Amino acid sequence: MTQPANAPEDAAPRPRKGNPVLALTTGEPAGIGPELALAVARDWQGLSVPVVAVGDPELLAARAERLGWSIRLPVLRAGEPVPAPVDGCLPVWPVALNAPATAGRLDPANARYVLRTLDLAIAACREGRAGGMVTAPLHKGAIIDGGHPGFTGHTEYLRDACGVEDVVMMLATTRTARPLRVALATTHLPLARVAEAITQAGLSRIVRVLDAELRHAFGIERPRILVAGLNPHAGEEGHLGREEIETITPALESLREAGIDVVGPLPADTLFTPHHLDRADAVLAMYHDQGLPVLKYAGFGQAANITLGLGMVRTSVDHGTALDLAGSGRADAGSLRVALDVARQMSARAH
Repeated sequence: MTQPANAPEDAAPRPRKGNPVLALTTGEPAGIGPELALAVARDWQGLSVPVVAVGDPELLAARAERLGWSIRLPVLRAGEPVPAPVDGCLPVWPVALNAPATAGRLDPANARYVLRTLDLAIAACREGRAGGMVTAPLHKGAIIDGGHPGFTGHTEYLRDACGVEDVVMMLATTRTARPLRVALATTHLPLARVAEAITQAGLSRIVRVLDAELRHAFGIERPRILVAGLNPHAGEEGHLGREEIETITPALESLREAGIDVVGPLPADTLFTPHHLDRADAVLAMYHDQGLPVLKYAGFGQAANITLGLGMVRTSVDHGTALDLAGSGRADAGSLRVALDVARQMSARAH
């Protein structure tokens, strides 16, 4: 069927149809990731899709013992079906640690272990053995110190592993009057490099991915996307910077002509107000700390980090490894529960 001339191009690869299983990587072994996975398994709270942890079963068993939690950890062989969630049971696809892990104490020797858990989950999604992956937090510094100097985060690692050019990092929460979704034009970059990283072509590709995923993964028929300016007051007509005039505005005009409902560039200091947000499905911020502080203030601990454009479902928590809490049992699993539920919903729409 011929697409209408004003219909936006679908720029995001579609997740493959297949298994509803969610692969849950357990993250940095010294952090709270392993115990968050265990905490969720103690009480699945009605989660209706099979979940399998990806990590070292001995690490999980040791952490459960330290916390005094009784959790069964059946190790699944390749091709063995993942059972439906049962409280007190966490199936595991095993990946062995490179070195013994101590809660709260980073060891760069386990950098490769963390990446192997990601590789296994990615392969399971791409091969149809899992319908999506959910990631517990990792520690970027430990991975860099462990011999991977180019590592900048989950998002970029997944992009490269999946062989796609553009992905979009988006955090979402429902703790606001209207669901708040904040996507990023740039991700883990030093602030000094942000302006040069924003180009008309790149911004256009990112908005197209965001628009397509809001339609397909979130069921929004015609998404309305608000775009922040880069500079204070969106450049004040060029007096505070010309990126809005020379880069952002031309890109947005071209996207509107393609049928995408995009608004901006808007001053970031007033964009996040009810007047604007009540009529928006997503916000595109120009850089990490322009948009995410607002999202996390509104919904920290009840938000999910979502990677759009991979061709598979991936969600994560909205926080880090919390080394100071590791092994204490006090870490809040709320964000991981949200990430699992969002992945379940996205996977169901893909199927």
